[in-house]
Amino acid sequence: GLVIDGRTLNIIFQGGLEEKFLELTRHCRSVLCCRSTPLQKSMVVKLIRRQLKVMTLSIGDGANDVSMIQAADVGIGISGQEGMQAVMASDFAISRFKHLKKLLLVHGHWCYARLAKMVIYFFYKNVCYVNLLFWYQFFCGFSGSTMIDYWQMIFFNLFFTSVPPLLFGVLDKDVSAETLLRLPELYKNGQ
Repeated sequence: GLVIDGRTLNIIFQGGLEEKFLELTRHCRSVLCCRSTPLQKSMVVKLIRRQLKVMTLSIGDGANDVSMIQAADVGIGISGQEGMQAVMASDFAISRFKHLKKLLLVHGHWCYARLAKMVIYFFYKNVCYVNLLFWYQFFCGFSGSTMIDYWQMIFFNLFFTSVPPLLFGVLDKDVSAETLLRLPELYKNGQ
């Protein structure tokens, strides 16, 4: 890991040393910026996103972290003693830093698996419907007549587009939370 303070960041950004800084960060698993201004924090996140073309995650607990949280791909706000500004600007909110592990490994895995299944489901639903319309046009001689009543079409989209995502979102858990916390490498399966 790399721990860097605000004065050093100031020297890096004003001295044009961004490339050397990035070369150093490539050898680190994590980079921690302490005692830096909100502008410096967001500049580090933007630099990493732009130059390394990676997904960034920013975690903050106060108003001075808002610009960094908004600059990242995923922003996590920790509600705490410094107020709720970071939580209001973030994508996800947690009450303690220790909940980050469960948020990423458990809920991240479940969300990834659910989204993958739902994309496949929506392709299947649309292919079925378009296939039906395609073959009906041969049957009716391309007259442009409708095969399905207007109300049936509304109910088809209502039941086959809204109910399954709700059921998947609530009930689908391919692996238990305890197993996901014990085996963090399961997160890479979907990727």
